[in-house]
Amino acid sequence: MSRYEQARDTRAPGTRIPAARAAAERAADDAGQDRAAADRAAAERERVAAFRTRIGAPALIDIHTHFMPERLLAKVWAYFDAAGPLVGRAWPITYRTDEQRRLDVLRGFGVRAFTSMLYPHKPGMARSLNDWAADFAARTPDCLHTATFYAEPCAPDDVRRALDQGARVFKCHLQVGGFDPRDPALEEVWGLLADAGVPVVTHCGSGPVPGAFTGPGPIGAVVERHPRLRLVVAHLGMPEYTEFLALAARHPEVMLDTTMAFTGFAEQAAPFPRDALPRLADLGERVLLGTDFPNIPYPYADALESLEERTGLGPAWLRAVCHDNAARVCGLD
Repeated sequence: MSRYEQARDTRAPGTRIPAARAAAERAADDAGQDRAAADRAAAERERVAAFRTRIGAPALIDIHTHFMPERLLAKVWAYFDAAGPLVGRAWPITYRTDEQRRLDVLRGFGVRAFTSMLYPHKPGMARSLNDWAADFAARTPDCLHTATFYAEPCAPDDVRRALDQGARVFKCHLQVGGFDPRDPALEEVWGLLADAGVPVVTHCGSGPVPGAFTGPGPIGAVVERHPRLRLVVAHLGMPEYTEFLALAARHPEVMLDTTMAFTGFAEQAAPFPRDALPRLADLGERVLLGTDFPNIPYPYADALESLEERTGLGPAWLRAVCHDNAARVCGLD
């Protein structure tokens, strides 16, 4: 008798529970779990819909979501499960499902456009990732075609190729990539991206764990040399919020995304300074919704409600952040 059957067996010692009955009980338990999961999903869709109603947004645009090859995503999830050095704390993945279910979840929340953020952690990866992303965008019309690059001699050619394929957003991860954005191999890349006018979502803040080239200094030097670069500072620059707000104030093409900011999870480690809220409000046209879906340790609705409750900046600001700004920047108006 299996452990499951032993645990379920309430008959007298020495008797065996019929296999058919055990299978039926397992099926009933599975069905109950499925119903509970469906109820939770429906409740969360209602929360997101109520949020959209409160801010007057017919839909959401999420500039910071992750879709990537399944084997690579499994490795990313395993890294989070192990609380690897770049994570630094327990980080359960809330939306650990297959690709189609993840797409269904976003669409069920009323997300009209999203990205497929991927990033290389070593040389020689970027081109194959970009090819995968081009195929994903071709079969996923509501995905904003996303590409990436690494600091290596072929980077300019990789970026040209991705732009020719139709890339509309780029992802740069200085923490995971561990490269200096001022690397001479990237000088032409930044110029190409500035000329193309495509947003480059860049993890350049030092959260959750500082990297060798994170913080406002290295990427700030790039913006000084390429003032037309449409840099999107991921996570509002967490934890160097005020420094990145100042960078955006100095450079009209610099934007910020809200990924994880103001959530209870982020506030524990890197609370947003409340005296900086007026500066965030002033930059309202250059703040974009980001979430890190599916790699978040809380429900998607929590990110939206935290943004609403902890900023107190009102429906018009939230509507611009959650839809209108990205629609304009990404040419979706």
